[in-house]
Amino acid sequence: MRLTGLNRQIVLSMSVLIVSSTLLGWIGWWIFFAIATEFDPAMISAPNDWTPTTAESLWMLGLTIFGLVIAVFLAIKLASRILTPINSVMDSVRRVAHGDLAARAVAGDRSLGETAMLVDDFNSMAERLERGERESQTWNAAIAHELRTPVTILRGTLQGVVDGVFKPEEVEFPALLSQVEGLGRLIEDLRTLSLADSGHMQLRLTWTDLVLEIEEVARLLEQELAKAGFALLLDLSGHPVRCDAARMRQVVLALLDNARRYALPGQLLLSTRVHDGQYCLRLEDAGPGIPDELAPHVFEAFWRGDAARAELPAGSGLGLAVVDAIARAHGGSATCGRGTAGGAVLTIKWPVEHGTPA
Repeated sequence: MRLTGLNRQIVLSMSVLIVSSTLLGWIGWWIFFAIATEFDPAMISAPNDWTPTTAESLWMLGLTIFGLVIAVFLAIKLASRILTPINSVMDSVRRVAHGDLAARAVAGDRSLGETAMLVDDFNSMAERLERGERESQTWNAAIAHELRTPVTILRGTLQGVVDGVFKPEEVEFPALLSQVEGLGRLIEDLRTLSLADSGHMQLRLTWTDLVLEIEEVARLLEQELAKAGFALLLDLSGHPVRCDAARMRQVVLALLDNARRYALPGQLLLSTRVHDGQYCLRLEDAGPGIPDELAPHVFEAFWRGDAARAELPAGSGLGLAVVDAIARAHGGSATCGRGTAGGAVLTIKWPVEHGTPA
């Protein structure tokens, strides 16, 4: 059995203690006999007498006490090395239990592998708890912020109608319906993310021709994109792929809606490919692009760049988070990069299943 970490330190300490005790006995008795032979041979018992003399008894007592002191010293030192990180973990656990999620334990001597691992695992757990608490607070604040505007508009309008301040006119209904639809989308996005985070997102996997699905979504959004100054180009290829068709339509809608809100008016290129055993869905816009240091954050819930937040505060910041959740549910991933023209490139990939469409 290979000894590592704490086991190794305990065995090593016990070995040092045994060797030290043995050497102490040999050297101690050698010194005793050397002194007694030189100065007072009567201190040594007769050859046939098994009863130790007073001097021999005192010497044995002294060696025992000295050895005990060494043993206690080594035991205290080893116990301190073992208990220091454990006590640190215990103290940090109490602090976390009382709500201090910033508490962290100190490993101390990292040569004790098991205790160092215990400290690292506890710190990782505490960090996840702190991050979860922070994200929960952010989510609550963000959800309240996103719900406040449409609810305020609806409440103000309906209150005005009830109080007789103004009469409802048909021209106002589309705007009110738009607010309700926005609330519906926000609720559905939150539901999707909640299912994904809990691992309960159920996919209805079927063999789907995504080219047809994407073309249908493009036809639905073509006029809306054109009004916003976008020209949608499709470069679609590939064979039927096993996926959840409804979720993939949701992905395409979210990608195009995100581009409509935040990209510069111009060309949008939506393409599909099968490459290295993965189905790739790719959308490239005309700019302004996303800085490299911010690219890893674009798929986080409620994240928006400062410019987008200032210019278009109506976006919920959930669209790309939903895209990432659906990609991960399919065993794939979502990435953000920069195109040759300087615009943002959002790519969704997931493994291609080999089989025959039914």
